[in-house]
Amino acid sequence: MFYTSGISLAFFLAFVLFSKRDQTKADRILAAWLLIIGVHLSGFYLSLSVDPYFYPYLVVFFSFPLLHGPMLYFYTASLTSQHLFRKQIWVWHFVPALLICLMCIPFFLLPYSEKLQVFGGRGKDFEIEATVQRIFVSASGVVYVTLSLWLLKTHSKRIQDRFSYVEKINLRWLRYLIYGVGIVWLAVFFGDDFIVFSLVALFVMLLGYFGIKQMGIFTQTNLASQNESLPIQDILLDTSLRVSEPISAAGEQKGKYQKSSLAHAASLEIHQQLCRVMSEQKPFLNPELTIGELATTFGVHSNVLSQVINSMESKTFYDFINGKRVEEFKRIVALPENQKYTLLALAYDCGFNSKTAFYRNFKNSAGQSPTQYLNQQHIRIHAE
Repeated sequence: MFYTSGISLAFFLAFVLFSKRDQTKADRILAAWLLIIGVHLSGFYLSLSVDPYFYPYLVVFFSFPLLHGPMLYFYTASLTSQHLFRKQIWVWHFVPALLICLMCIPFFLLPYSEKLQVFGGRGKDFEIEATVQRIFVSASGVVYVTLSLWLLKTHSKRIQDRFSYVEKINLRWLRYLIYGVGIVWLAVFFGDDFIVFSLVALFVMLLGYFGIKQMGIFTQTNLASQNESLPIQDILLDTSLRVSEPISAAGEQKGKYQKSSLAHAASLEIHQQLCRVMSEQKPFLNPELTIGELATTFGVHSNVLSQVINSMESKTFYDFINGKRVEEFKRIVALPENQKYTLLALAYDCGFNSKTAFYRNFKNSAGQSPTQYLNQQHIRIHAE
């Protein structure tokens, strides 16, 4: 019953994704992966329920474990807008599965009676093929879980250069999904087939649960659409003045911008405009401010503004904007007329969109909690 529930849910979720309106590439990849999981679970369930006479037919599932790693990797890449799908690249991810299929050809060519003898002898005369398959499966788990976590880490860094908030777009649930796949692969190392496929069935159920409860699995934010089409102004580009010397206030130039074509003088000018806008217009009060929206204020590309903030402030856009929000909070909390409000109400007025974001960013910026800061400054909030 447990396995049939996992199989049914895998096929149902795949159907939901395939029939989804405004389908994305990530939707199609996840749907295809769920189909593979459903078929693979079906193969294991058949091995438990069919007569041993039919076991040789189940060899068709021998290469299936090598499909899950690439599908996890492709899904993570697509969901984080890191598209790695050029034909000459993605096909290589399925070479191990194809190689296992080719190695099974001699078995398929045997008379049926000899196939039964191979199963009766627990793979006798095909030990090399079984060993190679186990090595490939073990390596696949380690490699693709690691690669997927690396993509997610890259995504986390990227959104901090684009967004002033991360709570709704940090894809934390995707990290849990990758950890779940990692646990399944640990079971491959240390468990038996019953444990492995029980975990797979449980994984599908949790996937469906989080998909329905959080809607994160069936929807995603497209980072690529954030003001990437805005043209870079020619005045900001000067090929004779390449950034090859430190230009940050702290005296350190980040390595990734050392070959940039953004002129030093232009960078300083944009930074001065940025500081003036922050002081006069306070765009950080918008809780969903993005670097694309802020870049339009200066008529520059979002990449240019990101470079200026990283270089001149030695911060990501996320840290820079939330640092300004912390400064604004410190300013308004000291005003007597504001001390009748709650801490969280003042935090929302400064552009924070959650208690968690406020406390985390305040501590990162000030080195202490908001309560510790208020005690140190002898400020009493009457509406606590």
